[in-house]
Amino acid sequence: MSKTGQTGLRRIWNAMFYSLQGMVSAWQHEAAFRQEAVLCIIMIPLAFLVGESAVEKVLLAGTCLLVLVTELLNSAIEATIDRIGTGHHELSGRAKDLGSAAVFVSLCALVLAWGMIGYERLSS
Repeated sequence: MSKTGQTGLRRIWNAMFYSLQGMVSAWQHEAAFRQEAVLCIIMIPLAFLVGESAVEKVLLAGTCLLVLVTELLNSAIEATIDRIGTGHHELSGRAKDLGSAAVFVSLCALVLAWGMIGYERLSS
């Protein structure tokens, strides 16, 4: 089915369907995504228990979601590079390294938020 010309609810429905396909694909083919998703399933409910204010809850849950977003983008970059070719190329390697670095930065943000808020809870 062509995506052009679709408007309104049909376009939104199709977009949601394609997004869910992407999530299923990531779950099936990306071990890192599965691991991070399982951690998010545990950590997001904890965010609502640990966080005292709405801002804290959003920071704790949001950093979990940020990790998933960057992992999805990194997986998309890697799949695209692999589709182009499996031979080594400096730019392909750089693209994959940059995607991996983005995941690392998002994990650092998660550790920082959870560490600071967790420390505040334990020290008070």
